[in-house]
Amino acid sequence: MKNLWGSRFQKQMDQMVEEFNASITFDIALYKQDIRGSIAHAKMLSKMNHLTEEELEQILTGLKKIEKKIEEGVLTFTYEDEDIHMAVESQLIKEIGDVGRKLHTARSRNDQVILDVRLYLKEEMEELFSIIQVLLKTLMEKAESHKEMLMPGFTHLQHAQPVTVGFHLMAYFQQFKRDLERLMDCYKRTDYNPLGACALAGTTIPIDRAYTADLLGFQAVTENAMDTVADRDFIVEFMSVSSLFMAHLSRLSEEFILWNAQEFSFIEIDDGFCTGSSIMPQKKNPDIPELIRGKTGRVYGHLLGLLTVLKGLPMAFNKDFQEDKEALFDTVKTVKTSAVIFSQMLENTTFKEEHIKKHMDKGFLAATDLAEYLVTQGVPFRTSHELVGAIVKYCEKTGETLMTLKDEVLPDIDSRLQGIVLPDLSSSACIHRRSSFGGTSPADVMRQIEKGKEVLEWSIGNNEVL
Repeated sequence: MKNLWGSRFQKQMDQMVEEFNASITFDIALYKQDIRGSIAHAKMLSKMNHLTEEELEQILTGLKKIEKKIEEGVLTFTYEDEDIHMAVESQLIKEIGDVGRKLHTARSRNDQVILDVRLYLKEEMEELFSIIQVLLKTLMEKAESHKEMLMPGFTHLQHAQPVTVGFHLMAYFQQFKRDLERLMDCYKRTDYNPLGACALAGTTIPIDRAYTADLLGFQAVTENAMDTVADRDFIVEFMSVSSLFMAHLSRLSEEFILWNAQEFSFIEIDDGFCTGSSIMPQKKNPDIPELIRGKTGRVYGHLLGLLTVLKGLPMAFNKDFQEDKEALFDTVKTVKTSAVIFSQMLENTTFKEEHIKKHMDKGFLAATDLAEYLVTQGVPFRTSHELVGAIVKYCEKTGETLMTLKDEVLPDIDSRLQGIVLPDLSSSACIHRRSSFGGTSPADVMRQIEKGKEVLEWSIGNNEVL
């Protein structure tokens, strides 16, 4: 088959080169967007009197027929079709004859491909927005039902201070909330109509770019034709947002893997999200969080790959841009699937309160609370830090805990502790005292949850804006 662009060539493309050059095997995924864009473009051409009403009707009928054939699997494409744009146009000419040759008036594959990707990514971001909302809702509901369940808080993976499970989960709520905000911001910069940029410099033929923007649901048109066909920033930005989202999901997955281990035994992951061993019958492996942790690197790789593709390109269109699609498609699929599965796993995970309680007596979790208590007794903080350090050292030597320590031994540890009466240093008392804004007290965790509900309600309302 002779390519639609091949009139100045005297020699057919080598088969291996043809296959290497073609993108139809993966950009077939954009057929709906490509046909949708062509329908809008045809309507604009008719509006500007470049097509008659009859010609417009022929083109629209032909395009819808092609779409139906693709959906039903009746119409398939080969390497000779090169890409989805040429494939659809060639098929349209077969369907309706020379009228189909008018469709490419005042457009190029350069603006056509960026249109398809923008339309595709807008749709996917709208779906991902809803998926992250479900994750946020699941986190919040789990946090609310565990707002008073004690657990050790860690720094350097060492016991640090007592917190609650609800407080810990709401920390991740904040990270995913920022991801949602970044996604919305990325959407705004994706929501521009590139049609009319043509190859790189616009067109001499009268067109109405605002009209096609309106037909396709874009907020506005791109400003500069050369930038339009060269721009992949919005894809990089989406991949960056996706990478950071996966980083957060991977961090929570890592905690699930640790909490699931016998050394912690904080959680019980539902059997439906685990696998066993082919040789060790007792094993129950946390495969889902491990896979998400691994797939995070996959998403990072796509981001770095596209940045590397872009770094040395001169302005306007270059064939290198063909490398953006497979990376984008895989990023979208990976992020969406990971988020959906993690939400379901979280919902079906049980926190094992009795096992967690066994960890609350380790690591002198109330040490900071004791230091802050001494401050309220008039002791400078640096001095109180020093004194509590001495108390901890004494407890380690004697086998005492902060809970079992008697007031009368305090002066023996340090004379400056004369007259000090120890407060209630139980983990429960500690978390209830931590009522500062953003703290782990159940009251403030509930405030965070109520604020989270407002954020979620606001974001759901803004689904219509996307």
